[in-house]
Amino acid sequence: MRDWALEAAGVLAIVVAIAHAAIAEWHVFATAQIAPQATRNLLRLIWQASTVDWIGFGVLLIAAPWLGSQVARHWIIAMAVVVYGYAAVANALAVRGPHAGWILMSCVVALALTGL
Repeated sequence: MRDWALEAAGVLAIVVAIAHAAIAEWHVFATAQIAPQATRNLLRLIWQASTVDWIGFGVLLIAAPWLGSQVARHWIIAMAVVVYGYAAVANALAVRGPHAGWILMSCVVALALTGL
């Protein structure tokens, strides 16, 4: 059960990251008026940096049960909880109401903690 929870957290983390990237490209940056172009490019890269981080944590969560180390497992879970927990809280504060982003990120945190 614990291994399944970690793997589910990892898969959900990757799905959330891909949705985050797609929303940015199709909705946010497609309509945003940001000048100069260098600033627009920088903001796009910063936005997508979190996407890459979340995919990386998803892969680590999926791999954690197979690493054979309880210490590694606990550190992966701890850092994933911090990263996704921060993102969930920030998203909840920004939207100030129910929103798929913070709800799904909170599910990643809950599943990861279940895998302890």
